[in-house]
Amino acid sequence: MVFGKFSPKKKPQRAVEPDCEPVGLDIGTSNIAVYKNSDSGLGGKIEPNAFFCVPSLKTTKDFLDRNNIRFLEKNDSLYILGKPAMEFAGMMGQQTRYPMESGMLNLGEDEGINVIESILSSLLGQAQSKDQPLGFNVPGKPIDSNTTAMFNESIFKSLLENLGYRPRPINEAMAVLVSEFPDGHVTGIGISMGGGMCNVCCSYLSIPVVTYSIQKGGNFIDQTVAGSVGESPAIIRIIKEQNLDLASAPKNSIEHGLHACYDNLFTTLAKSLEEILGASDNVPKLRKAVPIVLSGGAVLAPGSREKFASILQDVTLPFEVSEIILAESPLYATAKGAYLIAKEQMNSK
Repeated sequence: MVFGKFSPKKKPQRAVEPDCEPVGLDIGTSNIAVYKNSDSGLGGKIEPNAFFCVPSLKTTKDFLDRNNIRFLEKNDSLYILGKPAMEFAGMMGQQTRYPMESGMLNLGEDEGINVIESILSSLLGQAQSKDQPLGFNVPGKPIDSNTTAMFNESIFKSLLENLGYRPRPINEAMAVLVSEFPDGHVTGIGISMGGGMCNVCCSYLSIPVVTYSIQKGGNFIDQTVAGSVGESPAIIRIIKEQNLDLASAPKNSIEHGLHACYDNLFTTLAKSLEEILGASDNVPKLRKAVPIVLSGGAVLAPGSREKFASILQDVTLPFEVSEIILAESPLYATAKGAYLIAKEQMNSK
């Protein structure tokens, strides 16, 4: 396999203290996000977890090199990665491909693991020191399928170890809670609504007592509406991200479809909270109301928090909800929480 000219290359390692800063990582179906401390301070970077395949021609390779566009070359094909992949697909009226589906590695994409490896190399670079701590997200067990996250976890750990990190798996929705309540032992519910799935964690004093996921998220919305109106999921996603306001009445058939799919997603999630938490012996009897934190790309549309809050009123939970909070940075909440948990674990040793 050949990396494009601007694929990440190993650099001489600079001397750092053994207790160097950890890194937080969120490997999602739609995006890969990193949160870490750099020369410019704490912050995040994000890249679409996508690729677009074109024939390997010298003219194409030269164009990609001249324009600093990352790619992989294998079997007479060029795999354009990340945001440029989505731009190329849009220009050519085609669809990007994704190495993950419904929150899990897409085993139908032969080059999927190589794509993720390249994006990780670009976003993370080599570890600053041997065994630099890194917290990365793992989903809860899906309640609506027989799939398992074990394969995800094993593959991602191997890729991260190859970059010199000491990876630590962290429940995705627990990381969301910590991202918004970093200073105390938080009791509440964290929900990460991503492209491929919704992850849920009920935490008591920062201990995850119930974790699970449902394999339905933003991609379900895009694909369902696209199939109904005869458009591509990519076009529906653009409309959803740029024009949709769930607090306003829909103005056309596409917006009607988006509203209906959000209702379906939020209703499925609310009913799962009622069923799973209501049936669990691990949920403590709480006298005080607890918060719910929402994060992920599927809640970026204005009015998402209010629509979910309205639907949640129709279910019964084993405790009162004090407030429903939208994460400060919904796309970075998981990565930020993973960073904070990894830092706390490092400091406690």
